[in-house]
Amino acid sequence: MDNQDKKIVSDYLAGREDNFQKLVSKYLRPIYNFLYQFTKDKTQADDLTQETFIKAWKNLKRFDQSKSLAPYGTGGSHSGFKTWLFTIAKNTAFDYFKKKKTISFSNFVDEEGNNKLENISDDNILPDEILNRKNIAEELEGKLQELPEHYRLILTLHYKEDFSLSEIAEILKIPYNTVKSQHQRGLLKLRRLLE
Repeated sequence: MDNQDKKIVSDYLAGREDNFQKLVSKYLRPIYNFLYQFTKDKTQADDLTQETFIKAWKNLKRFDQSKSLAPYGTGGSHSGFKTWLFTIAKNTAFDYFKKKKTISFSNFVDEEGNNKLENISDDNILPDEILNRKNIAEELEGKLQELPEHYRLILTLHYKEDFSLSEIAEILKIPYNTVKSQHQRGLLKLRRLLE
């Protein structure tokens, strides 16, 4: 767990209840942006963000820092507070859409069924160079929105929120190899859109 997060959570659990606001301030924008990727609606993203933080607040006393385990929705896997919080956000979005039945989450499953795009040629611009070019940030954001949701979420979590691929697999509850291949395919599709 991030040392700063660990201290904030420890202080909160020791009775400094104002510390929860520090966690909200730190993660409000990233959680909102993540949920907006699901909803494409500011009002829904606002509501789901609020619900995410309410769930985190209610369950924070059960968060086991000593083992860095996340009791809410991660199946007992090792994770830090950030991963735990994003898992709550993902579960909140899934629950919302299950009730609304407005989106099919079957698109998180690899629809192509092959791995022929896993190897990206080294003679092209590196993916992280594409994602770090500030002069194309707006174009990149627009092109990112054109990607299928499962690619967009993985790229957003990895490059905007700095999650590792294994953390993303834990958050989305899909196998690591699926995340890895979808990450590579998403980058390839994004590169083609940018060309």
